[in-house]
Amino acid sequence: MKKYITTPIYYTNGAPHIGHAYTTILADVFKKFEQMKGNDVFFSTGTDEHGQKNQHTCEAAGLPIDVFLEKQSGLFQAVFDRMGIDYDYFVRTSGEPHKEVVRSILTDLYDRGMIIKKSYEGLYCEGCEQFKKESDLDENGLCPDHKKAPKLILEENYFFRLEPYREWLREYIQLHPDWIKPQNYAKEVLKMLEEPLDDLCISRPKSRVWLGIELPFDKDFVTYIWFDALINYISTLKFGSNPDFNSYWANSYHLLAKDILKPHCIYWPIMLKAIGIEPVGKCIVHGYWIGEGGVKMSKSLGNVVDPNEVIDMMGVEPLRFYLINAMSISSDSPISISLLKQGYKQLANALGNLQMRVIKMVDKNLQGEIPSDVSLLAEDMEVLESVSKSFADVYKKDIDLETAIELSDCIMQACNKLNMYFANNEPWGLVKDETKMERFKQVVYTTLDALRLIATAIYPLMPNVAHSILKSLSADNEKLTAEFNPKALGVGKVIVPDPLFPYLG
Repeated sequence: MKKYITTPIYYTNGAPHIGHAYTTILADVFKKFEQMKGNDVFFSTGTDEHGQKNQHTCEAAGLPIDVFLEKQSGLFQAVFDRMGIDYDYFVRTSGEPHKEVVRSILTDLYDRGMIIKKSYEGLYCEGCEQFKKESDLDENGLCPDHKKAPKLILEENYFFRLEPYREWLREYIQLHPDWIKPQNYAKEVLKMLEEPLDDLCISRPKSRVWLGIELPFDKDFVTYIWFDALINYISTLKFGSNPDFNSYWANSYHLLAKDILKPHCIYWPIMLKAIGIEPVGKCIVHGYWIGEGGVKMSKSLGNVVDPNEVIDMMGVEPLRFYLINAMSISSDSPISISLLKQGYKQLANALGNLQMRVIKMVDKNLQGEIPSDVSLLAEDMEVLESVSKSFADVYKKDIDLETAIELSDCIMQACNKLNMYFANNEPWGLVKDETKMERFKQVVYTTLDALRLIATAIYPLMPNVAHSILKSLSADNEKLTAEFNPKALGVGKVIVPDPLFPYLG
């Protein structure tokens, strides 16, 4: 089955932070999870290179626009590459193929009378690049996300009517309760749809914003950044020319943070409906990472966590695992260096130390040979079968935020169960008694085979760790599949590995 996974495209007005890293890592986990189930997955991420915020940052940097965009986009691509993000396409909205699709859609809507020109006065938040209602602001009249008062703007612009589609969208959400997940965010969108929708301003005058796609029907205006950016998800699939477009779109997943819920779950489906496309298959929404000061991380607030600094400290894969495991399903989640270190040490204790202990034990006492033809006891089989079943049950599910978190929880539970089994059987004592060598072999085989199962399950979250564990068991394969058969560890020799998680002070 073909599947399509997308992240938001990120503004280039600053360096990438942990919030960007999380959404993109989550999408990469989705891709690897689905590939293990045998699906053909296309995954895109990238940068949003137009709009007022990017323009102002470029002007402040004093760089030519092409140089600025190349530099800033490169920061995101470099971080994603460093984090092992296996994207198939990196979006840059300044690219001509994307612009062509945007212009084509604008022309079609304009020719059908769906875009009109009129004057408008409203409160405009530059951080959100959106007009705001009074009800959108906090008690001090500030944007809740950017803590700044929006500016009152009066200007002539082009507008796309949303209200004619409001009832259709309400009905669509009610008939497709899993379209927005978790469902508390679907309730938020339905709440927004209780009142009539204002027309969507889809242009900006060049006198104020010159960084954008020029309207094909009026050279004095550029396209509003959201109308431009939201089209990337279909321009990436070469909408209008790709014979496989419908196959991928029918099984599509879009990941987003809750601050962009309205554009992605109201503007976007209505835009798609207007051009004759069904909404994306699922919108997977997550909360904020709460940084210093107890508020959402934001470049404008200066409270971000730099993923490069975290990677330098603890490596890529522990960061990947922590971000998946620590996110709450339907609320915000705290993040700090101390919490990241705690997560690292938990992995080291639960997985890294156990792997090293049992591998060294086999290397020293069995000349490195993995025990073969061992007859396991009921206690041993219970460990392997319960671990196997827990992973198999997760991989039977459709991937979403809840499934990704459940997978990480199952891995930690399996590690804890295996550690308890290992400690209770005390193989370090068994090996000292010749009459108990058979039991020693049963215990170490069970532990090694359970580690194989854990390594297979952990691949979407920590691919290099997965292969490292399997290599230490002489069981490494280039392609891992979602098969969790107990007692399937082959004959071979263990290889004493480097520590999975070196000591972190």
